[in-house]
Amino acid sequence: MDSKTNQPTSSDWVVRSALPSGVERIEAWFAGHGYDPHRHDTYSIGRTLAGVQSFNYKGSLCHGVPGNTLVLHPDELHDGMAGTNAGFRYRMAYVDPALIQNILGGQPLPFISGGLSNDPRLYRASEAFVQALDHPLEMLEEQDALYDLAMALHAVAGKPPGRKRLDYRAAERARAFIMEHLHSSITLEMLEQASGRERWSLSRDFRALYGTSPYRFVTLRRLDYFRSLALNGFTLVDASLAAGFHDQSHMTRHFTRSYGVSPLRWLARLRPAC
Repeated sequence: MDSKTNQPTSSDWVVRSALPSGVERIEAWFAGHGYDPHRHDTYSIGRTLAGVQSFNYKGSLCHGVPGNTLVLHPDELHDGMAGTNAGFRYRMAYVDPALIQNILGGQPLPFISGGLSNDPRLYRASEAFVQALDHPLEMLEEQDALYDLAMALHAVAGKPPGRKRLDYRAAERARAFIMEHLHSSITLEMLEQASGRERWSLSRDFRALYGTSPYRFVTLRRLDYFRSLALNGFTLVDASLAAGFHDQSHMTRHFTRSYGVSPLRWLARLRPAC
């Protein structure tokens, strides 16, 4: 990033895997500043390939280097930058917490303290998702890898502090309702009726099980749809409206908070997919 113009350097790039998968995978290189503070509702599971990948997370400046595993919890604020003048290269997989819950079956999402781990169990379990992007993941391979990842996260995080019992089935009914009515105006009252769970208890359980609030979940799913439309040639205005935002500026505010860059900068960094 050029500090005077606040624009990405010509050498900054991001490649998204175009292979069929339920997990978004990228590889990227940045000369300096990568992302402003932002938060998204997926696990960010990554590996630094070269250089030092620095980021602010939970009140500390962390440094990812080759050999350790980055594990950023859903909806936790973080940024990204080079820790040295040499820049940094990394791969990242964005794992939907619902995929982890399919395996854990209603336990609170595992939290890895500090956002970095040297535990060999996590290193091995994340290998399938941070290998070269041109390596296709067969469906059974991906499902096995998700199981291994969920088990490793659970083991390394340890048992969370005491918490009231969570109603996983009600939260999952609410999540399914959201996915079916994504382009409608959704309220907590509607989710209460769909789930059969009192609204505030549902909201609490939803956060614990899926890592974010129902409202943020809706917003991020609309941003997912916006990104798919923008990548397929829709204008930002048309993609914003089709994804359920009031206008382009409404979408841009949410996009920047969720990804740390503006939609235009995000598109400019992308290289052709594998």
